[in-house]
Parts: sequence; C-alpha cells; structure tokens
Amino acid sequence: MKGDAMEYGISRELEVTLEEALERTRASLQREGFGVLFEIDLDEKFREKLGVDFRRYKILGACNPGIAHQALQEEMGLGLLLPCNVIVYDEGGRSVVAAIDAKKMMSVTGNEKLAGAAGKVDEMLRRVIEGL
Repeated sequence: MKGDAMEYGISRELEVTLEEALERTRASLQREGFGVLFEIDLDEKFREKLGVDFRRYKILGACNPGIAHQALQEEMGLGLLLPCNVIVYDEGGRSVVAAIDAKKMMSVTGNEKLAGAAGKVDEMLRRVIEGL
C-alpha cells in the first residue's frame, strides 16, 4: 500500500503494532538521513496533565541536519517550523504513520528560496512513508 495524501501530509496504515510501526519508522527515517530529535508520548502527557485517556499516539521530531542548515541560511526564523513532525498512532490494533507536507509548511514563510529544500524533504518523507 502506498502512502495516502492528506491536505497537510502523507499517511499510511500498517497492519502491525504501534511498537513495530515505531521501529520501522525510525529505521526508515534513518535510511533517508533523518535523525529523531525527540519523541512525545501524547497519550501519556494527556493522562499526566489532564487525567484523561487517549489512544496511543507518538510524535517524532525528525530532522535532516544538512537540509535544516541550508534552509536556515535562507530564513533564520525557519526554526519555528522545525523539525518535521512524523506521527505514529494506534488505530484499533493497526497503526497509522504520517509525515508533514514540508512544502505546505514552508510556504507560510513566503520565501521562494526554500522551495527546493522543501521539495527535497517532501520526496524523502514520501519515501519514508512508502517504505514502511
């Protein structure tokens, strides 16, 4: 199954556990030159801060250092939009993995010089999702 386009990203449903989906996602990101800077366990934070239950949901903050460095040379404020978020969540025993559409995200800057970097990141993230 190829990735499904969303209005602001690309997603894919996998017939695996959340743990397996996370493992595959981290490996696929690494193959494309991304590091995971942080992971947020959203269901844990909701339980801790709000006392509510939520499905298992992880946010991975992924960054390709070379592309991030290049883009920051063009737009110093771009750090507000970094890193690229990838989500992995439980969907009734299956898992969904999705990645942000970097071109749409960077378009808010109005800086045309970022189009090349954004396009490259989109290609890489598409390969991450399709390669799961």
